[in-house]
Amino acid sequence: MNAAAEADPRADGTPERTPERPPGRTLLVTLTGTDRPGVTSLVFDALARFGVEVIDIEQIVLRRRLILGLLVSMPRDWKALRGALEDVASELDMSLEVARGAGDNRPRPEGRSHVTVLGTPLRSSAVAAVTGRIADMGANIDRIERMARYPVTAIDLHVSGADPDRLRVVLAAEAARQSVDIAVQAQSLLRRGTRLIVMDVDSTLVQGEVIEMLAARAGCQDQVARITAQAMRGEIDFAESLRARVALLEGLPAAALDQVYDDLVLAPGARTTVRTLKRLGYRFAIVSGGFSQVTDRLAAELGIDYAAANELEVVDGRLTGRLVGELVDRAGKAAALRRFAGLTGVPEAAVIAIGDGANDLDMLSAAGLGIAFNAKPLVQRAADTAVNVPYLDAIMYLLGISREEIEAADRAAGIVTPAPPLG
Repeated sequence: MNAAAEADPRADGTPERTPERPPGRTLLVTLTGTDRPGVTSLVFDALARFGVEVIDIEQIVLRRRLILGLLVSMPRDWKALRGALEDVASELDMSLEVARGAGDNRPRPEGRSHVTVLGTPLRSSAVAAVTGRIADMGANIDRIERMARYPVTAIDLHVSGADPDRLRVVLAAEAARQSVDIAVQAQSLLRRGTRLIVMDVDSTLVQGEVIEMLAARAGCQDQVARITAQAMRGEIDFAESLRARVALLEGLPAAALDQVYDDLVLAPGARTTVRTLKRLGYRFAIVSGGFSQVTDRLAAELGIDYAAANELEVVDGRLTGRLVGELVDRAGKAAALRRFAGLTGVPEAAVIAIGDGANDLDMLSAAGLGIAFNAKPLVQRAADTAVNVPYLDAIMYLLGISREEIEAADRAAGIVTPAPPLG
């Protein structure tokens, strides 16, 4: 070993390790009671007089009911500390428990996941079933946080001790039985980093199908709708179905594209989703089997970074019933995802793809997290997770962003959001 390696054990390329704390005597302090300003300050003023070290702390408030848990090093005169804390608890009219022990919390087992559960409503029987399946696997719930209480109820469970892939399979079956949505994501730094959202357009970002809206103006809506339904269910090849549907639009004035764009209705929560995640540095792309004459305008309006779609041929102000350029089909959507990830400098593992139809399957598979949004059964079975509530902004709860954080950011920007219902 050379002198540099002897001076610095990391010189051989091995990562520096933080020394583990030797086990010592500790106190677990738990206070419960009505929350009010100054509770935590008074408790820590008492602790400070004894020079204890804070090892861990958790605090939650439910309907103004406070639960404060502190793990601290045990001083020599721990009984005097307990007496001081009892005085504080009496002053605050709170309950106090002090328990002696040794060491820090037990190390959490391998296999760390975020399990997000969404329900409208979220019934106690569903939570019991989900937590029961987690327990059956020998896993532990380390923490539970509420992400939203309206328009859906969303909770995030921090789970350890179970393989995320196996946990996903078990909980997907339970989600179907309980009529709730459950997303399982392995805990990693990617959840906090810059990410790319790649989203389908028809029946995902917007309600309905653009080609059917055009067909209504061309007088062939029923024929197009039948072909669309077959394609979305995966019963016929998307490329073949698209060409067949576009052919039915021959002769339609190109002005109908402007009319359809004006009639588009965004999915509930779509603007909120894009606005909020863009603030956090996320990049957005839309990838559609629809038409660039519509999606390019949509991207510009919403501030979306990238767009890929098929282009309708227009000659003398009318649709010819043909497409021009490279076809954006099932494989084309996945290729666009990889291209946009490269342009953004985001690894594919940090890409989130959202779609509803069979032509989204390759794109959902290519992403680190594939979300089936109000999707066909075939797509729900293949995706990493499914969201079946009609609100696109529910996607953000899967990313660890709470409804309260979303609304606080909107208020700071001067955007008024509706008040939540009482209850």
